[in-house]
Amino acid sequence: MKLTVSLGDNSYPIYIENGILSECGKYISQVFKGTKIMIISDDNVFPLYGQKVMDTLADYECASLVLPHGETTKSFSSLPGIYSALLDAKLTRSDLIIALGGGVIGDLAGFAASTYLRGIRLVQIPTTILAQVDSSVGGKVAVDLPRGKNLVGAFYHPKLVLIDPDVLDTLPQHFISDGMGEVIKYGCIWDRALFDRLCSRSSFEELKPDLTEVITRCVDIKRIVVEKDQFDLGERILLNFGHTLAHTIEQHFHYERESHGEAVGIGMYQITKIAEEKGLTAPGCAEQIRKALEIYGLPSECGLPMTDLTGAMSLDKKNLNGHLNVVLLKEIGDSYVYPTDLSFFDSKGTV
Repeated sequence: MKLTVSLGDNSYPIYIENGILSECGKYISQVFKGTKIMIISDDNVFPLYGQKVMDTLADYECASLVLPHGETTKSFSSLPGIYSALLDAKLTRSDLIIALGGGVIGDLAGFAASTYLRGIRLVQIPTTILAQVDSSVGGKVAVDLPRGKNLVGAFYHPKLVLIDPDVLDTLPQHFISDGMGEVIKYGCIWDRALFDRLCSRSSFEELKPDLTEVITRCVDIKRIVVEKDQFDLGERILLNFGHTLAHTIEQHFHYERESHGEAVGIGMYQITKIAEEKGLTAPGCAEQIRKALEIYGLPSECGLPMTDLTGAMSLDKKNLNGHLNVVLLKEIGDSYVYPTDLSFFDSKGTV
């Protein structure tokens, strides 16, 4: 399956195909005519797939940089080491970086690509569900700061995205659940039929025969949204459903407890509960989300007082001039942006 993100000069193809990893050199040669490639990966992914990718790139001079896995790697302090590796490999502006890994590697390598020599070509090869359906597409690249997630970043589109659902077979169950948080999000904000399809299964194992189709649908939704709003100024904000609360939960625990997908699940459920109480969302939506989260092993609460989280929300990128744009649902499959402020989250209860 080939999809194209049509953004004029920033357009790029996305290929979704089982087994495509063993043919990635063929696809890369269509978008890259240089000589040197740096593969940036982590110590979980590279031992599994690094050599397979490099074997397909025999026509190029390849180097690799393997970083520690985990969200803490996606920090400003990782960048000097990456830049040094790129310089040591003598990469120029005519060369290429491949991000081989999950969302952390995609965001971090993408940000390095956007800033090294003021921009070097980038290819995304995502290896987790979360990265395949969400972070590898759309051109958002970033690093975290101690005071918040993704606070330093850029819009920098890849030249190519290669998605191989087969690599998900080696994912630990934790990362499967993590990615399903973002999959459920797409059903909530855009596609009731997708949401119902997810809820008609009793577990991820029952969904697996349909997984390539589900990934393709999620990517296509993101493609549609990104084409309408490349720089996150309007409709693209819908993709942040649950994230206003999720990012603060992740940060509160220093990215060491709830994963991104788990935090997004909590955020979607808790925000929808508040919206229902305020008459802004149709009754029953929160419970439907909770049941979907339960099917795929995701939590719906984290046990923190809401007051512990609202301070960090003031730094949310969607907080502009004291006004916070929160993504809400009219009903499952139909979302909208609700302008408010931090008072929306006024609560003495726990999340």
